[in-house]
Amino acid sequence: MRVEYIRDGLVEEYHDGYFLLNSNHKPDNNYPYYLRSCAKPLQASLLIDNDIDLSLEELAFCCGSHAGEACHIEVAKKILKKFDLKETDLKCGIHAPLSRSMQDKMLLRGEKPNAFHNNCSGKHLGFLAICKVKGWDIKTYDSPEHPLQVCIKKKINEMCEVKESYPVTTDGCGVPILSMSLKNMLIGYRTLVENYPQIVNAILKNPYIYGGEDRLDTEIIQKTDNVIAKVGAGGLCIVFDLKTKDSFVVKMYDCSMPARRIAVFEIINRLGFGKIEYDNTIKTIQGKIVGEVKVFL
Repeated sequence: MRVEYIRDGLVEEYHDGYFLLNSNHKPDNNYPYYLRSCAKPLQASLLIDNDIDLSLEELAFCCGSHAGEACHIEVAKKILKKFDLKETDLKCGIHAPLSRSMQDKMLLRGEKPNAFHNNCSGKHLGFLAICKVKGWDIKTYDSPEHPLQVCIKKKINEMCEVKESYPVTTDGCGVPILSMSLKNMLIGYRTLVENYPQIVNAILKNPYIYGGEDRLDTEIIQKTDNVIAKVGAGGLCIVFDLKTKDSFVVKMYDCSMPARRIAVFEIINRLGFGKIEYDNTIKTIQGKIVGEVKVFL
């Protein structure tokens, strides 16, 4: 797959990637990639397995990569209170909210970000909730040897039908993350859809809590009917059509988020998952169209 930025007939830049449709198709590329945040809905399956008391809104929050807006902080604090946790229990680290408007508001108010603004804080709160219910140590929940992480690794490998031993690394938020082929990723999402309707329902009913401002997966869910999606760092995006049970994954090799966005929208439209209107023109500052972005599969 290639995304080309063509300006007055000249290819000014291009972004190569890989596109795989449905897990039962034989892929040309069996190279493993880290799941990154695409793992979050799969990891959340343990919340259901352990009967963790969460509302659909809270469950969606644990499954997503949120933008750190006021609505997200509110849900985070609800979960914190529900399981008698403290902000300092979170080991996800601190970064500015992904939401640019929230960044501006905080700057004007002289506020500094905290762990709640981290886009992975929902996942970490879910981890802590499981530890609380199971009676596991919450101080070391990020360790690869912790019972939680051992269970997560086993669960994801089972859901994705991973038979080989692939590399494991530390994700940006400090917890272990697995790698696997793109085909295995799609198998995992098929397993998720077939066995965890609570997670699917939570995501569909709360797309903004799941992501937020300018989040690609939120935009896909809001602009389609019965389609779920999840983005991951490293140029990943997985999309699942709940009507047809078809799915695809995109991996941009250079991790370009703008190229990924256009590629995913174009593929959704071509496959008939939905009809998303998007601007693929290249314009000058004055608004004159001087080129376009094309996707070649």
